[in-house]
Amino acid sequence: MASRIDHGRARGALFPFLKNPHGAQPRLNALADCGWGRILFAHTFEDVDHLLSEIRAEGPEQRDIAMYVTEPHVILAAAPTELFLDPSHTFRLNLATYRTADRRPSGFFVRRLVPDTDVDGVNRLYSLHRMIEVRPEFFEQHHEDGRLLTYFVAEDAETGAIIGTVTGIDHVCAYDDPEKGSSLWTLAVDPQTPHPGVGEALIRWLAEHYIARGAAYMDLSVLHDNKGAIALYEKLGFHRLPVFAVKRRNTINERLFAGHDPAKAMNPYARIIINEARRRGIGVDVVDAEGGLFELRSGGRKIRCRESLSELTTAVALSICDDKAMTRRIVEAAGVAVPDEIGAEDMAAVRAMLEKHGSLVVKPARGEQGRGVAVDLDTIESVEQAIAIARQHSDRVLVESFHKGEDLRLVVIGYKLVAAAIRRPTEVVGNGRDTVRQLIERQSRRRAAATGGESKIPLDAETERCVARAGYTLDDVPAEGAGFAVRKAANLHTGGTIHDVTALVHPRLVEAAIRVARAIDIPVVGVDFIVPNPTQPDYVFIEANERPGLANHEPQPTAERFIDLLFPLSMPAAARDARRADAAA
Repeated sequence: MASRIDHGRARGALFPFLKNPHGAQPRLNALADCGWGRILFAHTFEDVDHLLSEIRAEGPEQRDIAMYVTEPHVILAAAPTELFLDPSHTFRLNLATYRTADRRPSGFFVRRLVPDTDVDGVNRLYSLHRMIEVRPEFFEQHHEDGRLLTYFVAEDAETGAIIGTVTGIDHVCAYDDPEKGSSLWTLAVDPQTPHPGVGEALIRWLAEHYIARGAAYMDLSVLHDNKGAIALYEKLGFHRLPVFAVKRRNTINERLFAGHDPAKAMNPYARIIINEARRRGIGVDVVDAEGGLFELRSGGRKIRCRESLSELTTAVALSICDDKAMTRRIVEAAGVAVPDEIGAEDMAAVRAMLEKHGSLVVKPARGEQGRGVAVDLDTIESVEQAIAIARQHSDRVLVESFHKGEDLRLVVIGYKLVAAAIRRPTEVVGNGRDTVRQLIERQSRRRAAATGGESKIPLDAETERCVARAGYTLDDVPAEGAGFAVRKAANLHTGGTIHDVTALVHPRLVEAAIRVARAIDIPVVGVDFIVPNPTQPDYVFIEANERPGLANHEPQPTAERFIDLLFPLSMPAAARDARRADAAA
């Protein structure tokens, strides 16, 4: 069943929360299984012993939550080494005073979850948000047997992709709630969707669903420092409740009770590595938070890292990656397919290359994060302008042949592929009301929020050029549903999005990426190819990045493999044995 409910009556619950003037009482010791864990309705438990016993029954790889605890000190005192007070606020929406939205969503629609087709998409969103994935059969079972749990998804109207999901619990079904309540759980939105308002639409859809069922309120729990979510909830009319949640001290919840986080002030690319190191008991010293510099230590071994760039990468390998022309020569000599390339000094040669290929790429010979890069330039005037901009970032500027296709990033650690992803240029979708400038600014804020401030769309000459190629100016108002790219380069730091294809990538592309890593002799590298399709063998090399952003490739285990490389003894024995067996083979 989707839930297990004790059908006794709570005649003297230790945690009284619901006061019903008609004397109706909720069921005793009520809980609801949500697939990723159970919600224990603490105010229905008769005493601490019963509640503590149920908390201790938490399954492996599950996250149970004891909700509506009004006296947390009592339960915590009973098991201080096992439990902790969840640092989340509880919010409530009074459905009697709820107001519907003035505007309808654009570019997507909300519907019920269909187990046969939506499970993978929902679990992908859970994984992106570090939530626990749910077994497909759980969704199927829920679909067949009841009203307790309700799942909605948001579907992209053009691509059919699942870009958001939310779960609701009917409290009347859960424990005969005399106040006829409900609650919202596992709200997750794809951080890379170009559509605004997905989270709000899912919240409203669930609220209106429970209004139709006669519910009086809808509650939710949100981490105290999630300022963006709290601002949205308050805008929608939610208010704080003086109740708490208690959880078990398990590895899933560790970041909530572990205390001071040395990586809190650092960017996501440093945090993902530090968090994995701490999980293994490896010491961490932050040297310079702003620069992403930290030191890891274990068993007398110390290694300094700047994000994924460690002392294991030599200065020679670093200098090769820094010089894009040298990188190209070295990997070409190793048999890797490369584009045509010349220096920007010879404009006659540049004109000849433009005539030959029809479109060019201009980029600084040195640099990172897509700064100064312009792609798909089909006029000599646009090439000259791009060269002038690129010279602001490097004395030497390179001009390459443009190759149509998708931007594929392959992360190679220890000369093995760990992750592969297609990177796509940032797009906006018109709503018939806002200007292109407003759409870009709004999308930039969403990308920044989703990446800890690392991804933003610059309003520069390259953005204006791309907008003009789409037929607009920054002050035009695109029609509703009109989508177009506002950058040609797919770099994440300029607002691009990333889509995992590790399971699909062609073996020849993997071999070529490893050949690049070995030619440079670099243990950790992000290799960029242009490919017609990641499932096909054709490619052209673009560049190698000595400091790839590992946080961009979740749920692939990039941080785990990075720490394995630095501290192999921190791996479980079984993993070390398997690695030795692979090396011997």
